Amino acid sequence: MVRSLLLLLFCLACIVVSRSALSSNDFKGREARSDGLAAWQQVYSVLTSPRCINCHTATNYPQQGDNRHHHFANVIRGPEGNGVPGLNCVSCHQSANAESTGVPGGRNWHLAPLSMRWQDENDQPLSSAVVCHSLTDRTKNGGLNAAGLLKHNEEEPLVLWAWNPGRKQDGTMRTLPALTHAEFVAATRQWIDAGMPCPR
Repeated sequence: MVRSLLLLLFCLACIVVSRSALSSNDFKGREARSDGLAAWQQVYSVLTSPRCINCHTATNYPQQGDNRHHHFANVIRGPEGNGVPGLNCVSCHQSANAESTGVPGGRNWHLAPLSMRWQDENDQPLSSAVVCHSLTDRTKNGGLNAAGLLKHNEEEPLVLWAWNPGRKQDGTMRTLPALTHAEFVAATRQWIDAGMPCPR
C-alpha cells in the first residue's frame, strides 16, 4: 500500500515537472516568435523604402524618387525585367553611380521579378504579412533558403546600393533606408534565427 502510494506521488511529481517544462518551452517559443516578428518589421521597413520598392514594383515600369514617380522616358519592364531592346536598363545604369549626371548605377541593374513585388497595382506597399510570405516562398524568391536570404541581404550589389545611392540630378543626396546596412543584416539574422516568422 505504502509502495503504491509512493509510486503514485512520484508519477504526480513527474507530471507537474513535465507540465512546468512544457510551459517554460512554450513561453520561450512565444518570446522567440515575438522577437522574430519585431526583427521582421525592421526588415520590412527597409524593403518598402523608396530605395528598394522603386525596383520591386507591381507595375510594368520602374519608379524613381522618394515620391516613387514613373521612370522618365517611358522606360518599361520588358520580358526579363531588364527593359526592352534600345531602352534596356544598362543603357543608362552603369556598374556605379554617375555622379555627374545623377544616374544611379550598380552591377546587373534590373527590376525585381513580379513575384518579388512589394507593392500592389495601386502603388501601395503590400502588407507586412504578404511581403514576408513572398520572401519566404522559395517558388517566388528565386529558390533562396534562409542562408541564401541572409547572404542576399549581406552581399547582393543592388541591395548594397540602397546605402550608397549617390546624388540626384540636382546634386542632392538620395535618402537612405531607416536602418544602416549593418542593422538591416542584424535584423535579417535575428528574424531567421527565430524561424522566419511572418505576421498573421
